[in-house]
Amino acid sequence: METRMGGGREPRNDPPAVWRLLRRNNPRAVRAFESGRGRRLGLVLTTMGRKTGLPRKTPLQYEELDGVIYIGSARGELADWYRNLVAEPAVVMQIGSDSFTARAHLLRKPDEILAFLRLRLRRHPWMIRMMLLMHGLPPWSGERALRQLAERLAVVALHDRRPLSTPAADSPEESDHA
Repeated sequence: METRMGGGREPRNDPPAVWRLLRRNNPRAVRAFESGRGRRLGLVLTTMGRKTGLPRKTPLQYEELDGVIYIGSARGELADWYRNLVAEPAVVMQIGSDSFTARAHLLRKPDEILAFLRLRLRRHPWMIRMMLLMHGLPPWSGERALRQLAERLAVVALHDRRPLSTPAADSPEESDHA
């Protein structure tokens, strides 16, 4: 049984109305990113559909730290893009006008996810507070709420980033890494 927190709200792992709204807006957000209008907001992640095998594009916010791109799923492991990259970790991402291939590495330890949330809180406090609210957690309660949120989220590190179209990427030696 779940206990009440903060403003008397029941914690929810999946607020359906919010996710439906965001999902419905994804095509518009992808077009904005691809046209360059959304470049300051995030990236477009292209995964291969785990059922269809077709490319699937998702706009996401990200953090870059030491050359690694980190993306988080507020829906945890329920997000389609997350389930797609579990099935096939090779992805393409577009940041501004630049496209890259990368390899997804799932962060499974709550402390790793907590470190990501702390970084996001420092850089984008309003976004993390909104996520806390969406999950029924008090937005101003600090470390305890962050730890609870870390248990619900899924975070991915995108490694081995390479420009999508370069002469080196087309050489036979490099094709073994695809």
